[in-house]
Amino acid sequence: MIRALIVDDEEPGRVNLRYALSEHPGWNVVQECAGVASAQAALAGQAVEVVFLDIHMPGDSGLVLARALAAMPEPPIVIFVTAHERFALEAFEVHALDYLLKPVNDARLGAALARAAAMLDLRQRPVYGAALRAWADDEQASRGGAAPAFWQQLTVRSVGTIECVQLADVDWIEASGNYVNLHLAGRSVMHRLALSRLLPHLDPASFLRVHRSAVARIDQAARLDVAGDGVYQLTLRRGARLPVSERHVEAVRAAMDAR
Repeated sequence: MIRALIVDDEEPGRVNLRYALSEHPGWNVVQECAGVASAQAALAGQAVEVVFLDIHMPGDSGLVLARALAAMPEPPIVIFVTAHERFALEAFEVHALDYLLKPVNDARLGAALARAAAMLDLRQRPVYGAALRAWADDEQASRGGAAPAFWQQLTVRSVGTIECVQLADVDWIEASGNYVNLHLAGRSVMHRLALSRLLPHLDPASFLRVHRSAVARIDQAARLDVAGDGVYQLTLRRGARLPVSERHVEAVRAAMDAR
């Protein structure tokens, strides 16, 4: 049985979620809490694998509990239950965290439960903790009025797994619709995030856009060639060849000269 804790200040929300979970064999709600303090007391007295956490609660918000859980070496999987605005939902998606919108949709609940169970089966809690901490750090910075620091890693979720990809290991990034393809030494990783959303979070001292569909790590740039009339090509140290738009060629030259 997967032991779950529900944290929501509204009793109807707790009851509805408990009844919805009762339709899924293998899930056991061990306790329901109306606030952060009672949830912390419950977690101190028993281990749980999954926490369903409301964000907006009087007193301490759910973010307080999320940050505390993020500090644990192997935190429980957190599924946020929220009526948050769109930008906050995007933040969850960027860090590969699951959320449910109120009122909870049965199909989305089932998908979230399946992902959580798969991560538990594959012993993903330590790497999940890194993803939760990255999200908590960004949230704390933005709520304090500070601009979040440039990202050092990307949290990539596939079926049942989470991988924290260090941006220092990425040679170049390729746009692919609503995804980006992260090219590392000897492999590539698809991540569900549009390049336009990723760009503001990349350190311009490390990454440079060379084409509408490509971003290169500056220290990987080896050679810039003219491939034709107004056509340029950047060769990276590991051999990849990237198209360079005419509008970006001077910036590429300047970045290479400045190293």
